[in-house]
Order: sequence, then C-alpha cells, then structure tokens
Amino acid sequence: MSYNDKHNDANQEGSNDGTNDNHSWNMGAEGPTDDPQIIERRERQKRNFLATLLLSQGVPMILGGDEIGHTQNGNNNAYCQDDEITWLDWSLDEHKIALVAFTQKLIQMRKDHPSLHRRKFYQGRAIRGTEEKDLVWLRPDGQEMSDEEWGLGWVRCLGLLLNGKTIGEVDDSGEPIIDDTFLIMLNCHHEPIQFFVPETPNAEKWEIVLDTNEPGLEPNTRCAAPGTAVDLVALSLVVCRIPEEPPVSRLLTTDRQ
Repeated sequence: MSYNDKHNDANQEGSNDGTNDNHSWNMGAEGPTDDPQIIERRERQKRNFLATLLLSQGVPMILGGDEIGHTQNGNNNAYCQDDEITWLDWSLDEHKIALVAFTQKLIQMRKDHPSLHRRKFYQGRAIRGTEEKDLVWLRPDGQEMSDEEWGLGWVRCLGLLLNGKTIGEVDDSGEPIIDDTFLIMLNCHHEPIQFFVPETPNAEKWEIVLDTNEPGLEPNTRCAAPGTAVDLVALSLVVCRIPEEPPVSRLLTTDRQ
C-alpha cells in the first residue's frame, strides 16, 4: 500500500533483482508520508486485505508481520537483508496496535463460524432437499450476478452470500452443523457505493458485524433491514449476518447437559 515500484538498491545489484511485476498501489505517495488522507486509505486497505484473506475458504497464509503493518521499504527481494528491512519492529504505534486488534477480531470470527472455514467445496447451486443455494454471488442491487456480468471489466463491487444452513456436516454428536448466514460485500471502487442487502423470508434485519472503514465496530450497533441499502465507502469491505437458531434437538440436548 506504500509503493508502486520496487526499491531494491540496498541489495547492491543496481535494483536489477526482484520482479518488476508489482501489483501494488501507493495511494498517492511513494513511501512514507504525513498526508492523513493517504495514511487513512493505506490503513483501510491493510484491513481490506486481511479481511479478504481471513474470510476466504481454505487455509489463510498470513506473512509474519502483516498483522502489524510491517514494511520492507519497497524492497521486494529482501532475502539477503539482515537488518531493519526484514526485522519486525515491536515498538507498536497506534496504527499497528489497532491493526493487531482488527486481525485478532478476524481470527476469532473465523474460528467461531463454520461458514467461514467449511471443509467441503461450495457448489453454487440449490442443495439437494432444499431450494436454497449454499453460495450466491450478488450485484450491488442485491440480485444474483449472471454469467455475463462475471466477464465485465468495469465491475468494481460484488457480494457473496454464505448460507449457514447448507454446510452439510455434522458435529461430534451427529447433529447437523448450522451457522449464521453471512453476506460479504466488497467495494473496490474509488467512490462510495450503496449495496442493497437481499430480502430474506424469516429475518427482520441483517446485523453488520465488520466494516473495514470502522474497525472498532461493536456488535449489534448497526443493522440493515432486508431490501435496504448499506453504504460502502470507497475501498472497503463490510460483513453482515443473519443469526441462525440451532436445531431444536440440539437445544434439548444442551438443556439436558
């Protein structure tokens, strides 16, 4: 988030080493800056990347130091450096402390919800015995994306709905694993976008549980009625959920225990 190009002079190879194909964006200034707007965008983008990683299926591969915003000062081939370029600086400032807390929140969220670490692949279609899909990709108007829309190069915002009732696994007691239904909305556009949360037959509200523009968001403080819009600021990710009640059989078992 701080460099557009590699800065490998310290490697003493005339900066000819390391790849020139860098998928990065400095947000308006190359390297360190005192501009508060650029710093704000960079911090939000760090949260976006961590959230995208930890809310994805599969094993999240976090590079040590990402959780504290470690920088190699633009050096993309620092294997030969044994100095401040590669050392982790544990004298954390307010931004680094906040990023650690946000990362911890994401990890706990992932651990608490089977929908976010499924052991089976999504099928993206109606699951046998039900009319509900396990995974739905959505446009900002809340409607399902078409195959044609996947190929449109100008699309900068999309959502994915993870159905917590279609996990298809059982727990140690043989009971079906049921989780909350999640809606993850991603705005990669440089302008704010309104995203309409889908209508739901049995829920009165979507609870907003994560917003990379508001990392300190407390539970049950922001909600959206089905069919209404959630405001996504530029370059942000927002997660909503509909809490799912456990099966009656599990409630009875819990009561007996």
